[in-house]
Amino acid sequence: MAVKNILEQLNIIRRCQRYNLSLWQCPQFLFLIMGGIIIVSSLATYVIGNRYIEDPLIIALVVIFITTLLFIIAFIITQSFERLAEANRMKSEFVGIVSHQLRSPLSNLKWVIELLMSGRISTVSEKQAEYFRILKENSERMRELVSDLLTVSRIEQGKLFFKKERISLQGLIEKVIKEVEIFSKASNVEISFDSEENLPQIIVDPDQIKLVIGNLLDNAIRYIKERGKAEIDLKKKNDNLYVEVKDNGIGIPKDDQKYIFQKFFRSANIKRHRTEGSGLGLYIAKSIIEKSGGKMGFKSQEGIGSTFWFVLPIK
Repeated sequence: MAVKNILEQLNIIRRCQRYNLSLWQCPQFLFLIMGGIIIVSSLATYVIGNRYIEDPLIIALVVIFITTLLFIIAFIITQSFERLAEANRMKSEFVGIVSHQLRSPLSNLKWVIELLMSGRISTVSEKQAEYFRILKENSERMRELVSDLLTVSRIEQGKLFFKKERISLQGLIEKVIKEVEIFSKASNVEISFDSEENLPQIIVDPDQIKLVIGNLLDNAIRYIKERGKAEIDLKKKNDNLYVEVKDNGIGIPKDDQKYIFQKFFRSANIKRHRTEGSGLGLYIAKSIIEKSGGKMGFKSQEGIGSTFWFVLPIK
């Protein structure tokens, strides 16, 4: 049993996978790299010391002292990184478990509210219907937040499932536009879609890419003041399909742009414009695109609008 535990400790790749980290981010692998650097530093110290110090005993003591000190520092730093990685792993697991457990009661709450609103149990007055509508809207926002948290947890743990299908990206975008049509009209936002003809199909997870497009289009609609326009362009660029979602909304302040894909971040002007929102949508969208083999970026100017784009490889 003790030998098995030792072997598990020495299995760096498995320990890195446990934290869902790449080798260059893994504390154990970094410790090995630092160990190699320390050995090289020790040899260099010996060579330099041998040139300027005649007593070999003093040289040996200097090398031993420097090597020991560097190894202690490396060990302390590595242990700190490992504790952070373990805390992050436990946090992701906790968020995943809690989010999963919350989905069922929130779904039940939604069904009960819809049943009460239907009037099949008893007659619903106009005032009661208004209260039920408020309850339904808030429960729906809670369900969306729980769903986003669960998705983030799966991304961080490397457990986000992707099913591969050959699809028409043009058809998928048209489907998303149709689904948000009521919301865009209610927000006085016109949606235009321009696509090149005879574009090749791509192999992706349609549900995940649909989530990305829906998120970008939803943001474009939400952050347009009064009347506005959201434009979607689809074309081929080299060996990729390029999608661009452009709006003439409130834009993103220059100082906030470097944080825009971070979890839970919402810029100050967005908070003033719309108080609700989790700040998870763009993080999820970028993660999905990157795990699909593509890239995502944006350009924005406060008060002018934003343009978010992503590319997906043609396979």
